[in-house]
Order: sequence, then C-alpha cells, then structure tokens
Amino acid sequence: MPNWLLPENIADILPSEARKIEDLRRVFLDHFRLYGYEMVMPPMLEYIESLLTGAGQDMDLRTFKLVDQISGRTMGLRADMTTQVARIDAHLLNRNYVTRLCYAGSVLHTRPSGLHATREPVQIGAEIYGHAGLEADAEIHEIVIGCLQAVGVNNVRLDLCHVGVLRSILELDARAKADEDKLYALLEAKDVPGIDAISAAYAPVVRSALLALPSLYGDVSILKTARMRLPQVAGIEKALSELEVLSNLVGTDHVIIDLADLRGYHYHSGVMFSAFVSGLPNAVARGGRYDHVGEAFGRARPATGFSLDLRELARLMPAAGRKVAIRAPWSRDSALREKIKALRDAGEVVIQSMPGHENEQDEFDCNRVVVFDGENWILQNVD
Repeated sequence: MPNWLLPENIADILPSEARKIEDLRRVFLDHFRLYGYEMVMPPMLEYIESLLTGAGQDMDLRTFKLVDQISGRTMGLRADMTTQVARIDAHLLNRNYVTRLCYAGSVLHTRPSGLHATREPVQIGAEIYGHAGLEADAEIHEIVIGCLQAVGVNNVRLDLCHVGVLRSILELDARAKADEDKLYALLEAKDVPGIDAISAAYAPVVRSALLALPSLYGDVSILKTARMRLPQVAGIEKALSELEVLSNLVGTDHVIIDLADLRGYHYHSGVMFSAFVSGLPNAVARGGRYDHVGEAFGRARPATGFSLDLRELARLMPAAGRKVAIRAPWSRDSALREKIKALRDAGEVVIQSMPGHENEQDEFDCNRVVVFDGENWILQNVD
C-alpha cells in the first residue's frame, strides 16, 4: 500500500476547499460575536470519563480511544465539542449568570455518519448556558438561520421536535417504557409496521399515540391535530405549547413540525431541531436543549445550542473566485523590498516569483506586476 494513502473517509482539504471553509468559519464566528458569544477552544483529547459525560451510547461508539502513556488512563479523541464546552461552563468559568459560548475545530468519528461523509468534520457551534426559558432556544434558532443567510444560503427550514412528547407517552405504560430504545429506533425510521408489532400488548391509548407520531409531520397546524390524537396529559401539552411558541418566534414560513424526528433523543431534554437547506439531503445543522449535561458534570445548568459541519456546508458554496494579486520579482534591492512591504501593509497580496520560476497560482490572479522603470519600482497592469 502506498504510504501516501489516507484511511477511508479521511481526506486532505486542498486550497480552494480550505479557503471556502475558512471563509465560512470567519463569517459564523463574526455573526456569533454580534450576539455576545465568547469563543473557547477545548482540547482535541481528554479523559474518556469527562469526554463522554452525559453524551450517551451513540457518542461512545463514535469516539476513538487510546491509552495515555503518562497516567495509564483511557483518553478519547473528541467526536463532538458540545460536552467539552458544557464542562468549561460548569467547572472552569463557573458563572452564575447567562453565558454564551462558541467554538470551532476538527472532531473525529470512528465511522462516517453517512455514505459520503467525512470522519473528520470541522465542527462549529454556539451554546447558551444558564437560562431555561424559550428565549434561549429562540435565539439559537435565529442565529442558525442568520448565519446561513449570511453566507448566501436562503430558504432555511427548521424541523422541530420535543423529547417531552415521547417521554410523556411512555410514562403511561411500563411495558412501553421498557422498550424505549427499540421504540426510539422504530420512530426515527418511521417504521409504522414495526411500531404496530411491538406495541400490540400496550395500553390502547399508548399504542394509538405511538402509531400516530410518524404521521404528525407538517406545518404548525399539525400541532392542532397532535392535540386531538395524543393523550391529554400535562407533559405532552407543555411540549406542544413550547413548539407552538417557538414556531411563531422563528416564523412559521421557516418551520416544519416532525414529532418523530428523534435524533439525539437520549441526549436532549426539550426542544430539538434540524436545519435543512436546498442541495443537501441531510440536516446541515442540529441542536436543541440539553439541560441534564451540566448536572452530569456536578452543576445543574440549563443549556441549549447547535452545531454544524463546515466541510458539509462548504459543498453548497460556489467555487471561490480567484483573488487579484500583484506579482513581483525576487531581488535583494532594498527599494523593491520597501515597495513590496508598503503594498502588503495596504492590504494587497504580493507574490514574489522565485528565481527561475514562473508564478502559477490557482487561487490568485496576478493582474498587476511590480517592474523597474529605470528609476523606481512601479506597479503596472498586466494585459
């Protein structure tokens, strides 16, 4: 095997793609800053107990593990940065007021999440800690839509769900509660025959509600249908009311309700959402409320946020245009060096051609050149 081959679903990011990703990263971080988010940079690896606290079995399976040769303890390479940021909020910042944090960096997955997905996403996200109200969820939704619109991605659709619906249904029947993991998988796949089979011995009201969930998909008006078809218990009414409030705050044109979209069910504690855009078959961003994670770190702290993969989003972006630049010869002449420094200080890209080499740059269009006119070094347009 050639020693330059990379593992499956691992790839280098070449200049044109890297530029798109970096441009996206800067736009997102600048947008977060407008809302008062502070940036943190968690480490790439840490002890597995901390890394997976509150993250669930799915994250455990996606995490690369290794042994620390100093301590002998098991460490993990992060597969997601959200729990790391929650740890920072809970134990390092230790604030008693609302805290807004954002982050950006590579994560590693043991297996790709999809057919053509990378195992090294470039994750970026924002989280709010310390406020349990819907105002925090609404701000996150607004930021997701605003960030995507800022990079030219319009017609963003948020699919909203709420873990309280399923959990309230399961509380009505101990047999259904015992099958929670199986039901979660069946609902996520919208496998109605499978739900029908597994629920045969459940209480009729629970069986009817579980069979109804996959069809409770549509615009905000589907919440009225849900109130008629689901059990009238406090937990379900609270969840449906929260979804209705958030739909109106975001704008109903941007919202779809999907009460069976349960990805992240075990991790989240309230409203969950997936953001979809034209051109990508899978959600471009996911997020929701996860109040229990702070409690798992020993400090109960309401939390909500989102993250997305910049490499995936970059696939939607058009090829970046070549940046205009200036070509200059290489010389020891102090006057030339001063000229080049002055141009760069003014924000110009100046590329010096090495002796014996022409300047062929894919990313740059050298439409001007520095030449010597017999007395001074001057700028000249290239025909």
